[in-house]
Amino acid sequence: MQTLDEYDLITRVGPDTLMGNVLRRYWLPALVIEDLSAADCPPVRVRLLGEDLVAFRDSNDRFGLLEEFCPHRCASLFLGRNEQSGLRCVYHGWKFDVEGRCIDMPTEPAHSTFKDRVRANAYPLAERAGILWAYLGPPEKQPPLPDMEWMRAPASHRFVSKTIERANYLQALEGGIDTAHSSFLHNNNLGDRTSFRQMDGAPTLELERTDYGFQYASLRDIGEDGIYLRVYQFFMPFTQYRSHQLEGRRGAGRAEIPMLKGHLWVPIDDENTCVYNFMMSVDEDKPFDAEYVEREETAGGRGSTGETTVRHRVRENDWLIDREMQRTRNFTGIVGVNTQDLAVQESMGRIVDRSREHLGSTDRAVMTCRAIMREAIKDVAEGIDPPGLDPSTYRHQRAADVVIPKGVRWQDAAGRELVARH
Repeated sequence: MQTLDEYDLITRVGPDTLMGNVLRRYWLPALVIEDLSAADCPPVRVRLLGEDLVAFRDSNDRFGLLEEFCPHRCASLFLGRNEQSGLRCVYHGWKFDVEGRCIDMPTEPAHSTFKDRVRANAYPLAERAGILWAYLGPPEKQPPLPDMEWMRAPASHRFVSKTIERANYLQALEGGIDTAHSSFLHNNNLGDRTSFRQMDGAPTLELERTDYGFQYASLRDIGEDGIYLRVYQFFMPFTQYRSHQLEGRRGAGRAEIPMLKGHLWVPIDDENTCVYNFMMSVDEDKPFDAEYVEREETAGGRGSTGETTVRHRVRENDWLIDREMQRTRNFTGIVGVNTQDLAVQESMGRIVDRSREHLGSTDRAVMTCRAIMREAIKDVAEGIDPPGLDPSTYRHQRAADVVIPKGVRWQDAAGRELVARH
């Protein structure tokens, strides 16, 4: 068991916390590009690692991320006028550019130089792959922007959505790197005896530590068909890769559009998480269209009527659990794969007391993740870079799901599938 104090160390993410200092060394998703869709569009509130911020896109299409509260009298800059290459506070008209410089102070005499001595706290904000990434750490330690394979795919072959989760980022992340639960939580057809994950609900896990985090394999014995292999990656500090190239059942073959999928669990604060859900078509002849994306998002529990940034299935209504559905159709009685994840993770409480848990053999990835987090805290405190800052350590990685013969090393059988093509 892990003590509460040890777990508390890696769940607290606010300014001047040890884990917060680690997370601030990485580029963090702050918004999707649609949130700031055009020059001089309305500013947007952002809460990230416990800090209240406001993002805007200026007249020259530059992105800015400022502390929400004006350095004059602390009014919210969310109320500000986004105009003529700056964000102007509506209280007294003070205006700030994307770097936080005060470029106009109409309440002061024309000859005053006071504005040159006032700055709003500002952080870099950069667009890549439809996401606006923020860097909240020491300027001299700013790393290169992330460079995962899905980010290099053409826009026609990738898609990103986001969901708000009312729980600490780590219990959300730990759900994503726990492969065994999919045999139960995501059993959406109780009568299906052809599903590989139903044939073997106790997979063997093999894990390899890497410079970016770890890679781990889930091996399920599916009888005469061989071994169903799923290889995942965990990239520090909160990204999971997984593959969906097979339908995952006997006789079904490849997925309609073979994909790389995953999530980034970004801490809003200690008790809330913004989950960025991404998918990438790995077949250059099969781009996504709107209908397919809607079907995938709906299957995840999102889509136009599902759990996006506006949640309908929440703790207050017991995630709309349907006991008749649970008895006759699926294991949970909850609709949507990712909504099922949200339900169990939120059911633990905003920050769970992990000293009460008892981890088993299929929790190896969870235990390793916690160890890496604790090591990163120690490294950053001692002036050593945490893992995964250098994109070259992970840019060539790809997840895989394949059926392999028994008695063959999975590293050999799936080697080519684990190499990025973009």
